[in-house]
Amino acid sequence: MSTDLTNPIFHDEDAARAHFEKLRWPDGKPACPHCGTVGETTLVKGKSHRPGMYQCNACQKPFTVTVGSVMEASHLPLTKWALAFHLMASSKKGVSAHQLMRQLGIGSYRTAWFLAHRVREAMADRDPEPLGGKGKTVEVDETYIGKPGQTFVNGKGWVGKRGTATKRKVLTMVERGGRAVSIKVDDLTIPTIKKILGAHVVLDSTLNTDEAQFYKQPGKAFAKHEAVNHGSGEYARGDTTTNTVEGFFGIFKRGMTGVYHHCGEQHLQAYLNEFDFRYSNRAALGCNDTERANRAIRGAAGKRLMYQGSRSA
Repeated sequence: MSTDLTNPIFHDEDAARAHFEKLRWPDGKPACPHCGTVGETTLVKGKSHRPGMYQCNACQKPFTVTVGSVMEASHLPLTKWALAFHLMASSKKGVSAHQLMRQLGIGSYRTAWFLAHRVREAMADRDPEPLGGKGKTVEVDETYIGKPGQTFVNGKGWVGKRGTATKRKVLTMVERGGRAVSIKVDDLTIPTIKKILGAHVVLDSTLNTDEAQFYKQPGKAFAKHEAVNHGSGEYARGDTTTNTVEGFFGIFKRGMTGVYHHCGEQHLQAYLNEFDFRYSNRAALGCNDTERANRAIRGAAGKRLMYQGSRSA
């Protein structure tokens, strides 16, 4: 992690606001989040108005850079938002809400927790481009999250009967030398696998999986399907391997175990989105910590996250 804490965006509100505005409106023309009109705005000045307040000349509604984004209705300074984005974007295994609370000087764990989930929402790619293509290899593997057959209950820890059938299931697809897409699934059946692969992987791709039976039929739709037999101790056969996607799982599980410790099933996809984002915007693809944070901030526009009963961060 390499976050320059001397950067004015982390301690000067005007600098932070200018930073967010530049990323959201790179051409310098604010777009009204209410009616979509671009460049037809007036900067509202005066002591009775918040700094950075614009009024749309078309619909006459006011807005700031946070309106129409995951930061809307937040009471936190933009300097804290800027630092939160940078910390979560540059920490390989994530940042806990307790750590955010301490580093940002936030007085409430609940506020820090909600802040982290808003950043994850900004990181989520709602319509990712399909992985792979002609001459490219996509590795696919499944994993299970949580203790066998058990659910985490606050104050009680992991409870419930043991067994893999009730564990939370994740299917991850990684383009070798490229991006990752992870999906929380209810089951690992042929119809489910076929649907997900069809939506996220180009059929011209070479598919690499393990020997699991539910990959065989969906794999026939692709240009080539190769499998390694982990059951017999085979982990690579020439270019055929699932080591890349297993490496992704290694990072994800170390983060979930060592940083976040546990998560509710309803939030698992959000954590997967966070790890997908950092992996798909990693240094090996030419994206440093600063640019990764900037991409997350750009992704905040057009998204909202509201939990029933949650106070605004």
